[in-house]
Amino acid sequence: MRGFSVLLKKEFREAWRSWKFLWIPLVFALLGMSDPLTNYYMMDILNAVGNVPEGFEMLVPELMPVDLIQASIGQFQTIGLLVMMATFVGIISKERASGMATLLYVRPISFGAYFMSKFIVMSSVGFVSILAGFAANIYYTSILYGTLEVGSLFAIFFTYYVWLLFVIAVTLMMSASFKTIIATTCAFTVIFVGQIVDMIVGLFWTISPWKLASYGTLLARGTMEMSDYWWSLIITVALTMLCISIGIVMMKKNAPMTKI
Repeated sequence: MRGFSVLLKKEFREAWRSWKFLWIPLVFALLGMSDPLTNYYMMDILNAVGNVPEGFEMLVPELMPVDLIQASIGQFQTIGLLVMMATFVGIISKERASGMATLLYVRPISFGAYFMSKFIVMSSVGFVSILAGFAANIYYTSILYGTLEVGSLFAIFFTYYVWLLFVIAVTLMMSASFKTIIATTCAFTVIFVGQIVDMIVGLFWTISPWKLASYGTLLARGTMEMSDYWWSLIITVALTMLCISIGIVMMKKNAPMTKI
């Protein structure tokens, strides 16, 4: 892929200058620490707010460390993904609309190098972000509730990162295929509506990329059917590669639409 190293340096430099490697991981860290702290100090928070009837007691189920990690993953699945996708969904379409991509297309670079440089930078930001989120969650969970085995933590992290790569690939593919508004609608539909559909009717199947985010915690609990896990993982990786391939093709196809 011609010009890949140059493009990769450019994308990393832009990500550093726009503080994406700082503020997005900070959002995930705040999401990660919120659940263990909120659950542990819930009664103190209610008492501080006031208007609690005298003698009121709230029965809180005993939570295990994996429960708190699962709760934080739920936060990542909503607010975290929303932040990531909203930040990067116009990363290609906006360059095409503003004419900035013209400066790149006239140079001897390949569309694959252009697409993959953005994918790698997005994946790096995503890796640092979920690492910060998991680290914040694990730190407070270990202090307040107990610890998990390192192997279980790695399985949860690895599984969620594979899902995140799929989300990134879908987001970039849509950005390469459509204008920003349409790309945003399509990407959000595939990821968020897909999750909703899977929650409503997903009981009829056990193999799905949209289930992968929750399968990591099932691995940690020891209740995961491994054949379902591996097939979901394989399908997610295959769809990620397919989205990357389609994104490169659509980027080349839409090159004439670039504003001059």
